[in-house]
Order: sequence, then C-alpha cells, then structure tokens
Amino acid sequence: MLIRLLRAHIGPYKANVALLALLQLAATVANLYLPVVNAEIIDDGVVRGDAGRVLELGLIMLAVSLAQMAGAIGAVFLGARTATAIGRDLRASVFRRVQGFSARELGRFGAPSLITRTTGDVQQVQSLVLMTFTTMVAVPVMGLGGIVMALGLDVPLSGLLLAVVPVLGLLVGLIVRRLRPLYRTTQRGVDGVNRMLRERIIGIRVVRAFVRDGHERERFGAANAELTDVALRAGRLMALTFPSVMLVVNASSVAVVWVGAHRVDTGDMRIGALTAFLAYLTQILMSVMMATFMVMMVPRAEVCAERVQEVLDTASSVVPPRRPVGELREAGRLELRGAEFRYPGAEARVLRGVDLAAGPGEVTAVIGSTGSGKSTLLGLVVRLFDATGGRVLVGGVDVRDLDPALLSRTVGLVPQRPYLFSGTIAGNLRHGRPDATDAELWHALEVAQARDFVEALPAGLSAPLSQGGTNVSGGQRQRLAIARTLVRAPDIYLFDDAFSALDPATDAALRASLARETAHATVVIVAQRVGTVRDADRIVVLDEGRVVGTGTHRELMAGNATYREIVLSQLTEQEAG
Repeated sequence: MLIRLLRAHIGPYKANVALLALLQLAATVANLYLPVVNAEIIDDGVVRGDAGRVLELGLIMLAVSLAQMAGAIGAVFLGARTATAIGRDLRASVFRRVQGFSARELGRFGAPSLITRTTGDVQQVQSLVLMTFTTMVAVPVMGLGGIVMALGLDVPLSGLLLAVVPVLGLLVGLIVRRLRPLYRTTQRGVDGVNRMLRERIIGIRVVRAFVRDGHERERFGAANAELTDVALRAGRLMALTFPSVMLVVNASSVAVVWVGAHRVDTGDMRIGALTAFLAYLTQILMSVMMATFMVMMVPRAEVCAERVQEVLDTASSVVPPRRPVGELREAGRLELRGAEFRYPGAEARVLRGVDLAAGPGEVTAVIGSTGSGKSTLLGLVVRLFDATGGRVLVGGVDVRDLDPALLSRTVGLVPQRPYLFSGTIAGNLRHGRPDATDAELWHALEVAQARDFVEALPAGLSAPLSQGGTNVSGGQRQRLAIARTLVRAPDIYLFDDAFSALDPATDAALRASLARETAHATVVIVAQRVGTVRDADRIVVLDEGRVVGTGTHRELMAGNATYREIVLSQLTEQEAG
C-alpha cells in the first residue's frame, strides 16, 4: 500500500530523484575512497617518513572530502525539498477527496480521523520518504562497497563480516516484527484521543451544565493512558535498537583489532590496511544501522499509508454526472417524485415515497415530529446525499444529472446548525458571491434582521468571526447564515429550521421581510414551530418518513389528525384558529 501510494505521487519528481541519486552515489563513492587514501598516508608517508608524500596524499584527501561533503549536502537539500513536496501533494489529494465526500462518507470516517489522516499520517509517510531519499543509494553502495573494499584489503579478516551482518539482520527483523502491530494500535489511539478532545471542546456547555467534568476527565485519561502505554511499548523497542546495534558494532571493532593486530605482527597485514579495514567495518555497520532506522520507520509509515490510501480509494456516493445538464427547463421549480432514502446498513427507510411540488412565488412548509425525515428531505435537494429511490428534480431536471455548479447557484440552503467560517462578517456573507458590494451585504443583513447588531460592532462588516461563529449568539449566527444565502439570491430557498433560535418577535419580522424579498422565488421551510409555517401557501406533513397530509393550515386542522396533534401541542384551540 505504501509503494502504491508513493508511486501515484512521485511521478512529477522523477528528475529530482534521479539527480539526488547521482549526488548520493558521488558522495558515497568519495566516502569509500577516503580510507584507501588514509591507508596510503600511513604506509607510504608516515611509516617511511616521507613528508612530501603525506602532503600530496593529504591534498587528495581534502579534495575528496570536499566532493563528498558537496554531494551529501546537495542530496539532503534536494531530498528534503522533494519529500516536502510529496507530503504537500498527499495532503492536497486527501483534502480534495474529502471535499467531494457526501454526508455518508464523512459520517463513516468521522472528522477526528480525517484530520489525523490528513496531518499526522501524511507526516509519517513524508518522514519515511525523506529518510529513503537520503539513504536509498548511500546505504546499499556503502554496505556492498565497504564489503568489496574490505575483501580487497584482507580476505581472512573479512570473514568476521559473515558473523556480524546476519546477527544485525536477525536483530532488526525481530524488532520490526513487533513494532508493526504496535504502530497500528498507536494510530487508532491517536484517533480516539482526537475524537474525545473534539467532543469535549464542542460539548463543553453540556459537560458543565451537567457537572460531568470529572467523568470526562476519566474518559480522556483512560484513552490517553492507553495511547501512552502503546507508545511506551513501541518506544522501548526503538530504544533497545540503538544500544543493541552499537554493541554489535563495538564488539566487531574489538574483534577486528584483536585479529588484525596478530596479522600485522606476523607481517601478513600492514598498519594502514588495518586502519582502512576498521574504517570500512564502521561504514558497513553504519549502513546497516541506517537501514535499521529506515526499516523501523516502515511499519508505522505503512499503517499510515493504508489509512491515507483508504480515504483516497473511497468514492463519494454522490457522483457528478458524466454529461451534466447546464440549463434548467423550469426555473425555480422543485419536485420530489416518490423520493426514498435509506442510510447504509439501516433496517428502515428514512423517507418513503415522498411526493412534493413547489414553484416560484410559493412558500411550502414541511412539518413533522422529530425524526420524521424533514432535514433529510432538504439534503436530497442539495445532494448532501442522493435518493436511494424515486427522483428529485430542480428546474425540471433530476439533480443527479444537473451541473453541480448550476445546482449550487440555483438552490440556497440555510442549515439547521448554521456554520460560520473564521474571518470577517463580510467574508462570510460573500462566501457564495465574492463580487457582492457592501450595499448588497447591508441590504441582506437588513432583510435578515441582522443589520442592527452588525452596525453596533466597532468594525461593522469587518468585524472578526471565530471558527464556527462562536463569538456571536445562536440567533445572530442564524441571521448571518440567512443573510449569506440572501446575498447569493438563488431561485430556490431552503430553510431547515433556520428560525429556531429567534424570539417570536424577530421570527415574525424576519418572515415578513423574507416574504417581500423572496416573492418571486421558491421557498421551502422546515420548522418545528407552528407559528413559522401556518401562513405558508402549502404545508406538507411528514410522519415516519411518509407524507400524511398536504394543504393549508385550515384544511389540515380540519382533516389531518397528525397535523392537528402537532398544532395543539403548541397552541390552544382558540390560538390555532
């Protein structure tokens, strides 16, 4: 999975990879040549007392060292830039994929996991890529080249390598085998901690209202302790690696000096050759150690790559049309014909055979008990998810065949829980129409009954908004969300219980101004309050996902038991009229 993920994103950087491979090769070859020069300095210069030879070979060593340093610096610099660019592309790919998800896929992964996959998981893959780019040529060339050069210096002494390298390989293999499942559990633990932290922050008012701070601390403490335990187990294994490898390296060096000293004493080996052999042994074992560190990173990077690839391989259930229709047949017309919807794995359908028609100049209200499918109905219109049965038509065209950009311009949704982005009030109002003038923004605010509190702010339209609009009240958020939709001026307005946080007086004033502003548009209002829907041209009553009544307030009061029950739960017989 890791190779598949990288193969899909490394294409634009093949030239960079080839160049850094050449730089690494040059640096490694120079590094392998240095012990040879050093041996010649000792045997041909120091031992014989030839200062000229020492100076000559010293200048050669200096030149080779400079070349090795230049190649290494160039390779690391280019590798870091390329790895960072691949990480950037991976994050962009995940973000684009998530942007295309429907509510179904977003619910499947969950926001905390998607955030972790886009940031932490991609960072782990990027770190492995960087490590690979800085060692992919150096490790094999240094290891194999060191063995060849060592054999050239002394074949009997090189027999020690036959014992050392397998021991290191076995040690690394055992550690990596135990690390992989620990890293998988670690990433799941990070998801869990993120989820609990997010819930705690979003639900802080509920937690404090019910005095559940202690309970939440215990929950978070348990998840945090579990993650810490797994991370410590993985850390202990990693901490064991370095001293174990160094023990093998130092023991090997002692053995080489012990055996090499006897060979020097018998005249079978020169002092310079022994020094060079020690250098090559160090290079060989260092290449094994670098490979060890890279291999230790692989298990976690593989787990992270699987999680990233899972997002990239997930196709949205809301698929753009192959041949999008770019023109509406009946402007402002909205119809649902036998619309049905069922969540994946659910036994019952949320909506069953819903028929609804709304046209320009009409106000259609949808009312029903909690869980009757009102919000789901509006979600089908804007394609937050697609109907699993029947059809949804906007302007006489099935929404699944309509150009997404045209659908977005035609339909404006004010959700039940309005969301405001961090920035300014003006920036949020221009979210759907960046070219809107200040005058148009003020007009929309006036219609939405939001002008007074915006004018009262010192910065006015430039007043800052925090993420989610948490620095304004719930009613102010709803009015700003309504104003944002008014700025866009769509043909069809969908209000999903968008007046629930308003007091009755503001609600009445807002609906009166909206009626004038949207007189030529199609308006669909989903509401729980009878006072919000009673003056609608048509009221649709939903019960357990089915339409059980359609008509005016008076007609439904006279002939629909479900509607009458809802009304009388909020109003008296006299108030209901």
